Parts: sequence; C-alpha cells; structure tokens
Amino acid sequence: MKEAIGDANVGLAAQNCADHTSGAYTGEVSAPMVASTGANYVILGHSERRGYYNETPEMLKTKVDLALENGLKVIFCCGESLEERENGTFKEVISAELRDSLFHLTAEQMANIVIAYEPIWAIGTGKTATSDQAQEIHALIRGLLADQFGAQVADDTTILYGGSCKPSNAPELFAKPDIDGGLIGGASLKAGDFMGIVTAF
Repeated sequence: MKEAIGDANVGLAAQNCADHTSGAYTGEVSAPMVASTGANYVILGHSERRGYYNETPEMLKTKVDLALENGLKVIFCCGESLEERENGTFKEVISAELRDSLFHLTAEQMANIVIAYEPIWAIGTGKTATSDQAQEIHALIRGLLADQFGAQVADDTTILYGGSCKPSNAPELFAKPDIDGGLIGGASLKAGDFMGIVTAF
C-alpha cells in the first residue's frame, strides 16, 4: 500500500498497535513494527478494541506514548454506548476517556493526535447521531482540549465523526463548525459511497 500511495497526499494507517515495544507477546504488532511499514497513523481506542479486548485507559495511555515515540500520529477514538447516551452520563464518559489517556501529553505532542468521536450506538447499526448531537460532542471535546492545552491546540486539533456517516448525511455533518471530517467505516468499502462522502467534504 505504501508503494501504491507513492507521493500522493494520502496517509497510511494501522488499526491498532500493542502496548509493548517487544517481548513474548505472540500475535501482537508493536508500534515500531507499524512504523516499519511506512505507516503514518495508528488508530487507538476504537470501541471494539475497548469492548472486546478490554483495553483500559491506562493501556491506551501506554499505546499512545509508544506510537508517538515511534513517529506515528494517533487517531484516538472516544464515544459512549447507547446505555450511557440514554442515562445522561455520556459527557462524563467521553471526558474520562480523553483525560485518562491523553491529558498527560504536552501541547507539542497533541499536534500528532487526531480525535475521532464514535457514538458506539451508531456504528454499523444504521443509526446515526443527528448533526446537532454530533456537533454537541465535538464542541465538548474541543472545549476540554482548550481547558487542558489552550485555545490554539484546541483549534488546531482535527476532530472526526465516526458513526454511520454516509453520502446522505455527510453534507449536514461536515457543515457543523467543530466536525473536521469523518472516520469512515462500512461506507469506505463501497467506492461510490466513499466518493459521495469525499465530495460532500
């Protein structure tokens, strides 16, 4: 893939990396291994990794540090479950996910962090957060970044929406002031759908 991309303005990402650099961890892929492929980014904290593989905030903090140490930019996922959305704790959940895994970083390190908001209840379910719901959380995230790192870092940080984005809702989502792009899942597997989202952006 790296050879196919060549000099195009396209980055290459891995979907995960280990919380160890080396050692007897059969099957794990370390941050140095990811970097050795020529990848630019690694996705960390995806809801499926948190849910199915019990990734803790402390584990993700370690992964973030290892990724940055190895020259990778991090696409850091956060988001709430349907239960957390319905019981009203979703703002606290998202705040904790960011605080516990990212807020030890310096402002300079944050330049290498992209944040992706993925409402778990809207991933692969066909349900989508309304553009107003998405904007509310994106604004919350930017506010938390401003409080921790200052307004400049908050403004410079890319915050993506990842929750059943498709050509039909992409224009409305991307029109919101704090939604800087999308973390596209299923729709990226269909060229027509993906190009519809790209065109909307």
